[in-house]
Amino acid sequence: MPEWSCGCCGRWRVSVELIHGRYRYRLAHRYPPEHGGGANVLGEVGSVAELERLLKRYAPVTLADLHEAA
Repeated sequence: MPEWSCGCCGRWRVSVELIHGRYRYRLAHRYPPEHGGGANVLGEVGSVAELERLLKRYAPVTLADLHEAA
């Protein structure tokens, strides 16, 4: 499953899954280990335009700030 993370801190992540022939984009915020770790899924959408709106609503990053996670 491809995944992108923000370049600033790596805590904002977007994963992409192909489900029944359609791509689903999932936005998650990961907590640092010193705060218990884990992730909070903030939303799942079906298009890049919807993903952009989701990022604008919940995250301080944009699509341009994301890069492929190592």
